[in-house]
Amino acid sequence: MPAVAGSNDELRDRLRTLLTELMLIPGLSGHEGRVRRYLAAEQRKLGLTTRTDRLGNLIATLEGEAGAPDVMLFTHMDQLGFVVRKIENDGFIRVERLGGVPERALPSQAVTICVGEGRDRAGLIANKSHHATTPDEKYKVVPYMDLYIDAGFSNRAEAEAAGVLIGTPIVYRPQVIELSETRIAGTSVDDRAGCAVIVEVARALGEAAKRPTVHFVFSVQEEFNLRGALTAAQVLKPDICIQLDLLLATDTPDMAYRGNVTMGGGPGISLYSFHGRGTLNGTIPHPALVSLFEKTSRAEDIPLQRSAHTGALTDSSYVQLVEGGVASIDVGFPMRYSHSSLEVVDLGDLEQLTRLLVAGISSIDKDFSLDRDDFVG
Repeated sequence: MPAVAGSNDELRDRLRTLLTELMLIPGLSGHEGRVRRYLAAEQRKLGLTTRTDRLGNLIATLEGEAGAPDVMLFTHMDQLGFVVRKIENDGFIRVERLGGVPERALPSQAVTICVGEGRDRAGLIANKSHHATTPDEKYKVVPYMDLYIDAGFSNRAEAEAAGVLIGTPIVYRPQVIELSETRIAGTSVDDRAGCAVIVEVARALGEAAKRPTVHFVFSVQEEFNLRGALTAAQVLKPDICIQLDLLLATDTPDMAYRGNVTMGGGPGISLYSFHGRGTLNGTIPHPALVSLFEKTSRAEDIPLQRSAHTGALTDSSYVQLVEGGVASIDVGFPMRYSHSSLEVVDLGDLEQLTRLLVAGISSIDKDFSLDRDDFVG
């Protein structure tokens, strides 16, 4: 198996730098340009040529063994947030949610109004003064339609002169907090952590003597409608898709009933995902890929966690339906506090995920079978 460049500490340090820099770049769904430029530059450093499709997906291809199944390794580079819905005459800003933004966690959050690089404005989602809050309001979740953002403007004309218009993107204020030597809290860990891992996987596979053809895809609009990666898959027509995203960590008191995924316990695979809230979609992984990563984890002595959950799904649920079907699996890292303004990840999990992917993907050759009859229990 090819080795990932550098020691554990060196890989972890590169992941820390990539993740930190990526989390500080705003990139609301449909407005991922700044993130895309950063990732394109990182791919160029590795000698890869990138291209961008009309939807905005960033794609780089590393050619490999002829006859082996083509692999599409992808993650999304967008984040959830808001768009400006209305600017009041007094300069306060009303918004629409974009993506699964939790209303109960919004008041008093700091935000960034993405007018343009060098021109972004800071703002605050207002929270009614405690001294004026009535007893019946104290335990009420305020609907987002009733919330407003205070960005220091005195009137609508002042806001518009600053470039704030209907449709302007807004995200949680980008920030990074190091909780410990390996654990980081930050904005849009989902899924800038996946982006950082793919950069490092591309670095290692580029130096590997043996590998299949791999398409690295950084997709758009996952948080909006889960379809961004679909256009890339329709063009690339991969045989295999491996999607990187979070696994819901269940090692906090409020999540213990959901499963056995622990932060610091290593990467994992999803054996079942289903949305169950309006979108009747999800992913049951192809058995060949389950077997691949189980065998790889044993061979490389990398722990492999297992997840099965309802309530979340990924782009793979649509990508798997391209052409005659794509063998698909969701591989991920434990993450706490999903879709909050600060999410938490462990760098050790990202390091081991990188090693798992490099070893697993490089073992895919022309004899790798995707015939389901080979995996009947």
